[in-house]
Amino acid sequence: MNTGVLLALAAYAVYAWGDGLIKSLGGELTIFQIGFFNILFSGLFLVLVKPAGEDWRNFWQMRRPIRVHARAAIGMAAGILSVYAFTSIPLTEVYALLFLAPLFVTLLSIIFLKERVGIWRWLAVLAGFVGVLMVVKPGLRALELGHLAALGGAFCAALSIILMRTMASERQTAVLGMLVAYGLAFNGAAAAYTGFAVPSWSILVILVLTGACTAAGSRLQFLATRHSPANLIAPTHYSQMIWAVLIGAAFFNEFPDAVSLIGLLIIAAAGLLTLLREQIRLGYVRFNRATRGRL
Repeated sequence: MNTGVLLALAAYAVYAWGDGLIKSLGGELTIFQIGFFNILFSGLFLVLVKPAGEDWRNFWQMRRPIRVHARAAIGMAAGILSVYAFTSIPLTEVYALLFLAPLFVTLLSIIFLKERVGIWRWLAVLAGFVGVLMVVKPGLRALELGHLAALGGAFCAALSIILMRTMASERQTAVLGMLVAYGLAFNGAAAAYTGFAVPSWSILVILVLTGACTAAGSRLQFLATRHSPANLIAPTHYSQMIWAVLIGAAFFNEFPDAVSLIGLLIIAAAGLLTLLREQIRLGYVRFNRATRGRL
């Protein structure tokens, strides 16, 4: 198997285990404490990884400060909402809702990037929502705030992607550095206001491991992009659904029924169709530009 694909699969496996560790902290700490320590320890690990040609000491020097600050604020909100979702509802349901992000990107790209969306991408959006309904089953049981938080996290993630498309020339250290700064400041203040509790040694070990998973996943994902093109790596994202089912069943007594499993497959298929159509569209644009350049 391709090296980049293997690295990407490893990255998303590490991310999934980190999410499982966060879920295990539900009831032990507030979501703000979990967010604070996760960002703190992942930030410490990330500092050890210096992007080529960049320096962490100058992370506040930005080419597009407004967009970097906006992306940091949105990313911080996505993190808080995701932590709440992971600690309050089953893993498979969190992932089902979070994986609506690529479909939200399709909708937001029409509004902010003025992109034209064809029938296949609209069908993918519709299929994705149908898949979520099969997993979450609204109307057949009461929905919780965790479901709304996961949906909000997916929307924030989509906004972040749209913003990142407009700031491709920005340095990684600026984007990541401001995200860490925002997360530490807000979660730290909120944790202090809501009642900060000193974690036990066993909880502290789990918090360090969550940070290590976040940092290791980021590093593996970066290495994957060095070995393989993005269109080959992107589908591996949906391997997290498999981990969600396995981790939920093994450690949290969460067993999705057949309808939910079919819904997860539909969500994955809809996301993959969106990615495929995006690659075809971008390839067509590049071909047209190259052709016009030769004529």
